Amino acid sequence: MAIGDTRANMFAQRRGRSLIVSRYRPPQPKRSPYITRDGYEHLLAESRATWKRRRVVTEALAAAAAEGDRSENAEYIYRKKELREIDRRIRYLEIRLPGLKVVDNLPEDTSRVFFGAWVDLEDDNGNETSYRIVGSDELDPVRNWISVDAPLARALIGKSLDDQVLHRAPCGTLSCSITAIRYETKEDA
Repeated sequence: MAIGDTRANMFAQRRGRSLIVSRYRPPQPKRSPYITRDGYEHLLAESRATWKRRRVVTEALAAAAAEGDRSENAEYIYRKKELREIDRRIRYLEIRLPGLKVVDNLPEDTSRVFFGAWVDLEDDNGNETSYRIVGSDELDPVRNWISVDAPLARALIGKSLDDQVLHRAPCGTLSCSITAIRYETKEDA
């Protein structure tokens, strides 16, 4: 038996499979760059607030570091961790914000589903659900905002009223029909 071989790996190899797990993770697919005007303004506000929060945390970290032994200083360890999380979010926002494309105008054909649309769906059981298609940075399951990259949104894009939509879900393939399509403008909000 070689180093690292377990009974499970040996059994799997006899069957022509391998259970060996590596640290390699394939790169994530690129997210679409589209975002609504409100979503973009929210991310800008978050960026400004995060920079302000970073200043506060940095001051608290300096005060904790001045207390002495850092290896047993819980406040210092906590502030270092908090600063790492803030820096990670700032780094993400600084990379993401310049590449975003703000979509704030209505499509020419408002009878079809495109980015920013509210879509009412009815499933085979008669249950109605309403979804809004938004950018990947603004999704909110509580408000039924789904990402334009989500399988359901990809199935809906380009469809019109009364079209049947088939989409794959974890529980299997689901069928639903589009009962309404609407777009919000600044005057509606």
